[in-house]
Amino acid sequence: MFKDDWPSKPIIRANCWAHSRRQFFEPVDIASQLKNKKDPRVIISPLALEALERIDRLFDIEREINGRPTAERLAVRREQSAPLVSELDAWMREQRNYLSRHDPVAKAIAYMLNDWAGFTAFLSDGRICLTNNAAERQLRSVARGRKAWLFVGSDRGGERAAMMYTLINTARLNDVDPLAWLTDVPAQIADLPQGRLHELLPWEWKALREERAMGMAA
Repeated sequence: MFKDDWPSKPIIRANCWAHSRRQFFEPVDIASQLKNKKDPRVIISPLALEALERIDRLFDIEREINGRPTAERLAVRREQSAPLVSELDAWMREQRNYLSRHDPVAKAIAYMLNDWAGFTAFLSDGRICLTNNAAERQLRSVARGRKAWLFVGSDRGGERAAMMYTLINTARLNDVDPLAWLTDVPAQIADLPQGRLHELLPWEWKALREERAMGMAA
């Protein structure tokens, strides 16, 4: 949930398509049904299967444009993904009319349509990913360790922990060794003029070290 003052800031709500896809996958997951039911009969929802096929076409497009420049990703999405999203929207609204609201597929449809703007935000901004899987992978270590760590002591401790997680994972995302960076930065920051503090950002720190290494090699 966003804080009260956040709507005035440039924040774009972008929902995760992997989460919505998972809700359609469950009614066609044979292994899960066999595991959780005593009845050996398996029921596969044709509507859930069709929804999966429609969503997977969007993932196919994203795999092709992953890593491309933002403008190019947006252009492809507007040309190829937007029509598929429009068709999915119309299809879900039509199917919802024939389903009980307690039907698993109806719940999956409602989950998406209740915040359709959040699911379609990626069509207007090439920076937005179709899923937040990358962010969740970065948080996995926190989730796995929280039972052992249990508490951070105070709200202030929690804020400091969040800052450290942010610094460490920012370094990792820029292919920088967090330990080397966090060891070097405190040694430099006190003597560096304020106008040059940006040099300590992980990507600039890395570039400067590579330039120095090349200069020494020459």
